[in-house]
Amino acid sequence: MISIIIPTLNEESVIGSTVDSLNSRMTLPHEIIVTDGRSTDQTCEIARGKGATVVEFAGGHRQTIAEGRNDGAAAAHGDFLAFMDADCHLMNPDKFFTTALDYFSSHPKTVAMTVSIRVLPEMETRADMIVFVIFNTYLRILNNIFGVGMAAGEFQMIRTSAFKQVGGYNPALVASEDVDIFYRLAKVGKIEFMPHLTIFHTGRRAHKIGWPKLIMSWIMNSISMFLRGKAYSKEWKVIR
Repeated sequence: MISIIIPTLNEESVIGSTVDSLNSRMTLPHEIIVTDGRSTDQTCEIARGKGATVVEFAGGHRQTIAEGRNDGAAAAHGDFLAFMDADCHLMNPDKFFTTALDYFSSHPKTVAMTVSIRVLPEMETRADMIVFVIFNTYLRILNNIFGVGMAAGEFQMIRTSAFKQVGGYNPALVASEDVDIFYRLAKVGKIEFMPHLTIFHTGRRAHKIGWPKLIMSWIMNSISMFLRGKAYSKEWKVIR
C-alpha cells in the first residue's frame, strides 16, 4: 500500500481538490494522511470530508514541515511513503504510482525517488517553464549521474523501511528538510529521478515573492545545509 502524506497549514482553498483528485481517480491500495499544523481555517474538516485521515499537531510551537511529514509517517501503514505538498496534483494518479511501484519492484536497491516538477498549465508562466526545465535537469544530474540525493518537497517517494533506517526528516529544520533527507537516503541506497513522471503545483510561492528571491533562498539554504548542517532561513513564511 502507498501512504500519501500531505502536510497542511491553512490550506482550505486547495486541500479538498488535492485529496479528492487522488481518492476519486486512484484504484491502487492507498491511504491519504493530512498532517495539520494547527490551521485556523476549515482545512481539517474539508480533508476529513474528502476521506483523508487527519493528524493534528498538538505542540505549543509552530510545527515545522519536517515534523508534519514525520507525524504522517508515524500514522502510515504503507510500504511506501509518498510526500506531497497541499497544492500539488497528479494528472493520472494510478498510472503515476503504477510506474513508480514497478520501478521500485525491478530495482530493489532504490530506496527513494523524485520526479519532474511543473506548474499547472493554466497557471504556468514562461519564467516557470524555464526555471523548472533547469531545476529538473539539475535533479536528474545529481541523483542519476552523481548519486547525490536531492529532491524538492513537491514530491518524494520513499520506502518505509529506508525512511525508518535514516530516522525520517530532521524535525529541527524549518527549510531544506527535503534536501537533507535525500542526502542521507543516498548513503543507504540508490536514489532515482524519474524524468517521465511529473507532479504539478500552483507555483504560488514564486508568483507571490518572485523567482529571483525564491531561487536565492533555495541557494542559501542548500549551501547552509551542506556547510553547517542547518537551514539559512529562520522561518519558512506561509504563502497562501
